[in-house]
Amino acid sequence: MNRRTTTLSAAVALAAALALTGCSSSSSSPSGGGGPELKVSGAFMPQPVMDMAGGFLTITNDGDAADKLTSVTSPISDDVTIHETKNQKMQEVESFDIPANGTLSLERGGNHIMFMELKKKPKQGEKVSIELHFEKSDPIKVELPVEAATHNPQQH
Repeated sequence: MNRRTTTLSAAVALAAALALTGCSSSSSSPSGGGGPELKVSGAFMPQPVMDMAGGFLTITNDGDAADKLTSVTSPISDDVTIHETKNQKMQEVESFDIPANGTLSLERGGNHIMFMELKKKPKQGEKVSIELHFEKSDPIKVELPVEAATHNPQQH
């Protein structure tokens, strides 16, 4: 019980830190406002058991303009794609919409990031660097903490 509380506290602290460091620059908006304002929170990668892995996070857009997540890059894999899950089937997509004043959730059982042919398998407790690329906003660098293979933040 105590370990779970400690882990939860650490996860909350990490999510807060990621939210603070995951802000995009508004330099991509020529008017100095009115564009997307993106923040990343809740990022994690379950420890991979094969040479592929999933990545999960939430992108919040506090701006009054929509944006799109167009790609993800990472030094851990040359083949990183974004997938949607429809009717329990996974398929690669070109982009995900991030609505104005809304969120894009990449979560287990739903839309997610897919890392294929991992160059190395990260272990629980390590971090994986990724860079999120958008249609309008500047790229955002995120550190994905590697969690237990069964980690699911939706479970309480």
